[in-house]
Amino acid sequence: MTTLVFGHKHPDTDSTGSPIAWVWYMNEVLGTEAKAVLLGEPNTEAAWMLERWGLEKPEIVLDVDDDQPCVIVDTNNPAELPANIGRADVRQIIDHHKLTGGIETVVPIDVTIRPLACTATVMADLMGGALSSAPEPIRGAMLTCILSDTLEFRSPTTTDHDRALAERLAGDLGIDIPEFAAEMFAAKSDVSAFSEVELLRMDSKEYETGGTKFRVSVLETTSPDAILSRKDALMAAMPEVAAEDNVHQVLLFVVDILREEATLLVPNEMTKKVAEASFGARVAGDQVVLPGVMSRKKQIIPALKT
Repeated sequence: MTTLVFGHKHPDTDSTGSPIAWVWYMNEVLGTEAKAVLLGEPNTEAAWMLERWGLEKPEIVLDVDDDQPCVIVDTNNPAELPANIGRADVRQIIDHHKLTGGIETVVPIDVTIRPLACTATVMADLMGGALSSAPEPIRGAMLTCILSDTLEFRSPTTTDHDRALAERLAGDLGIDIPEFAAEMFAAKSDVSAFSEVELLRMDSKEYETGGTKFRVSVLETTSPDAILSRKDALMAAMPEVAAEDNVHQVLLFVVDILREEATLLVPNEMTKKVAEASFGARVAGDQVVLPGVMSRKKQIIPALKT
């Protein structure tokens, strides 16, 4: 049976490109029949990546069958995976996030979780010398994943290893990183076609602290005003999303890639208390700027307090 390879729901660039890269490695190097799939529509930057490198958009699946062989990449959190993941045959997990727990497997599996900025960097290590034989679109997708997850090396999650791999791939591909990243971020910043509800779920993760469940949403952009101009509508949509997703509150951080800061929308007293307790911020209105905050994984989630 064909092994399905997929990342998390609401796929970003890494959860779109890394399954494609790993499927190439499984099929062409390991000789294992595999297929990349997505757990939702890719975001605008991920869609740009597919077009830029001439890659076909993987099929979108809503769930997996019992005993379906699969490889999970860019997450190990059951909340971000198909509802039936516990009855599937999970063969491998490749990730760069903290260990969440909760996935039960049929047999012992291969798990690789490393403290790097991007799943594609972890995969490059696992591929070893085989990476040099990967087609240009595969290496290009991996480069795009690294630049996306590191925000062109601005994110505090960036390691020297991520940077060195990205620079090597860019050199091999004849890519000027600043110019290429500018195109990527322009695609990421164009969210005009999405509703407020879609924006709140576009790049989000569930997190619980002190008995309070949050949907922690991040929008990374070089044009924050385009998003913040929709502030009132975004805040009005938060209760609907919270109710549908069974969380107490949606937290939306608009990350300004160029200014290297985040703006947190503050629709109510709960969010105000979170901002003040978590970031030492003084909140005087319905938004607060958090200088230097760029990473949900390293700076937002670990800091959250109620």
